[in-house]
Amino acid sequence: MNVQQFLDKICDVLELEAGSLKGDEALDSLDNWDSLAVISFIALADEALGVIVDAEKLSSAQTVRDLLDLVSEQVTA
Repeated sequence: MNVQQFLDKICDVLELEAGSLKGDEALDSLDNWDSLAVISFIALADEALGVIVDAEKLSSAQTVRDLLDLVSEQVTA
């Protein structure tokens, strides 16, 4: 999966139009970033990328880019 595909998957999780995220968005500014979105992100990371997300690191994520950093070893440029 490349970065844009990852961002599009996050758009799906947040029910946003594909291509609308660039990475610098603050999570707390996204209306649909809630506990369900967090669970969906964890499932996405596990199922699509084979990454087990560290809960402590996820809880400190502030931006979409921070989410990408959590799975960066499985996302290509």
